[in-house]
Amino acid sequence: MASPFAFPNRQLISAFFSLLLVTSSIVGTSQIPQSNKIDQRVPVLVELFTSEGCSDCPPADALLAELDSKQFVPGAEAIVLSEHVTYWDHQGWRDPFSLESVTQRQEEYVRRFALDSAYTPQMVVDGTSQFVGSNGRALLAALNKAAAKPKTDLSIENAHWDQGTVHFTIRGEKANGTRLFAVLASNATHSEVARGENAGRTLHHIAVVRALKVFSNDAIDGRPLVVPAGPLAQANEANGPVRLVVFLADSGSGQVRAATEQVLSR
Repeated sequence: MASPFAFPNRQLISAFFSLLLVTSSIVGTSQIPQSNKIDQRVPVLVELFTSEGCSDCPPADALLAELDSKQFVPGAEAIVLSEHVTYWDHQGWRDPFSLESVTQRQEEYVRRFALDSAYTPQMVVDGTSQFVGSNGRALLAALNKAAAKPKTDLSIENAHWDQGTVHFTIRGEKANGTRLFAVLASNATHSEVARGENAGRTLHHIAVVRALKVFSNDAIDGRPLVVPAGPLAQANEANGPVRLVVFLADSGSGQVRAATEQVLSR
């Protein structure tokens, strides 16, 4: 299993991307006619591989939350996912949001990008760009690049809860050599870390992946699909909205061809 590693000067990086995002947002917005901004937005999937056991991860978590709330790149509709890996769980703190399926997904990216090992925090944009998750400049570049590539249509229909599972149908354009991913994600606004590198900190996460299921592209035909809610079905996570994120990705390259999301209330 790959070992986590840290990056230096995280305070400097955090201060830099905060200033950069404000400046870039103002400049970029002034160059786009206000009446056309929303119409031109292209869905872009932004995945952050993170862990509560990693002291370099909170700035990346904050960047993901800022992207989600401000949508600061004109032309891009950022669909964000916070994906907590398991390999930090033996470093003094077991992340309550870590999933083995997320670790396996990151390992796929390690192979595709020919990396020496997995690391946190890592951001992956549309399955084609990867970089340190707190790097605001890299995020802006990747979002602008991804937004320039049109995606195929994908829509969620008839999504609803039923006894601890989410039922829905998907319609859109099929593509050979692709897989359909369905993810359930929720916010974690108050997580107190007792041990490890973040001991004593209260962390905040948005769109934390709590369930992930993969379908073949044949599922894009309106047939009923089901995703077990996993931890979301438990009493301590039974409240609050849940995001159903669905995306179509190339089986070989991992490139995201289509993406959409819907918020479900319970």
